[in-house]
Amino acid sequence: ITVKTSNKDTGTAAGEKDDESPKEEPWETTLKTTVVNIEAGEFQGHKVSLWDLLHSRYIPEENRKELLELYEAGELTLEQVKTVVSTIVTRAAAAAARAEPAAPENDLRAEPAATEAEATPSHGDR
Repeated sequence: ITVKTSNKDTGTAAGEKDDESPKEEPWETTLKTTVVNIEAGEFQGHKVSLWDLLHSRYIPEENRKELLELYEAGELTLEQVKTVVSTIVTRAAAAAARAEPAAPENDLRAEPAATEAEATPSHGDR
């Protein structure tokens, strides 16, 4: 009996090791195989998996963890995750696009500030 139990344990352990090899939960696979068409940011014109969107720069880590936990627990459906992720990415990409044209202006503002700072020591030298 002990030998049989050992064999079962060994079989279970081996089975568990096999299951852990991919280390991918079914919900994870679903997120990786579900693609959405996002017309924003670098994703524009491409079909992207929900998994990639969740791990993009547009989704803050806290939001990603919360969405994954809620989806894994069954509190959010795949459609809800798709909607939330699409909305966050679209808004974040739009905000980033609005911020980009402001960057050259900030650079121009920085130059006169540097010039003024350079002029200040010359006043002190007089």
